[in-house]
Amino acid sequence: MFKILKYSVYDLMRSRWSYVYLLFYLMLGFVLLFLNNDLSKAVITLMNIIVVLVPLIGTIFGIMYYYNSKEFTDLLLAQPIRRSSIFLGLYLGVAGSLSLSLIIGLGLPFLIYGLFKSGVIWDFSLLLLIGTSLSFIFTALSFNIAISQDNKIKGFGYTVLLWLFMAVIYDGLFLLSLIVFEEYPLDRFSIIATMLNPIDLSRILILLKLDIAALLGYTGAVFQKFFGTQSGLIIALCVLMLWTVFPVWRLLHRAERKDF
Repeated sequence: MFKILKYSVYDLMRSRWSYVYLLFYLMLGFVLLFLNNDLSKAVITLMNIIVVLVPLIGTIFGIMYYYNSKEFTDLLLAQPIRRSSIFLGLYLGVAGSLSLSLIIGLGLPFLIYGLFKSGVIWDFSLLLLIGTSLSFIFTALSFNIAISQDNKIKGFGYTVLLWLFMAVIYDGLFLLSLIVFEEYPLDRFSIIATMLNPIDLSRILILLKLDIAALLGYTGAVFQKFFGTQSGLIIALCVLMLWTVFPVWRLLHRAERKDF
């Protein structure tokens, strides 16, 4: 598995898209800090970008890499290597490369502008942790779609539809349900519905950490009461971990049973 992981990383390092992704975050970080030296405001701006952009890049890049390396994967499947090792190595190589580009691209500008001397180091660390989690989650989801759908056009379509649903449509349905059933107690429903979408859960965690949950009104008070506590934060991080573990488990389970 580690040999396949190392190959995946080397293969991605030869791809210009990995460097484009890294340079994008480098430029974004330097531009934000150049226009406004307030690190806390820069973190808030990055939050709005990361929770939408990272899932999109994770899904698109993950499914592109899987389809482009399909011949190499078929060659590995013909060897006496466990299927779980093959697909886990490919997945970790893609997700790890995307996460590393995110951490380096955003970390360098903030370090140069005095991150360790500011009071937002923990907020920024949480931002990077959530961005890394989203990279692993949506890369795993894209691999699941790719391994279940041999048709590339359908695979790309399902991937874009997945991101669109998680990033846009789900929020609209959530808001509509809150309006329609506003006469009923919706505290538990709001918390559960938020946990069912990793993008919403990530956004809520960052908003609460930055103490601007009041912008969410009634739901902000509910989330502050639950996620604002130490146990609520731990539960939320565990849910994000489950969002990573379950798609990876399904990927390996599907790989063992699929007829290649």
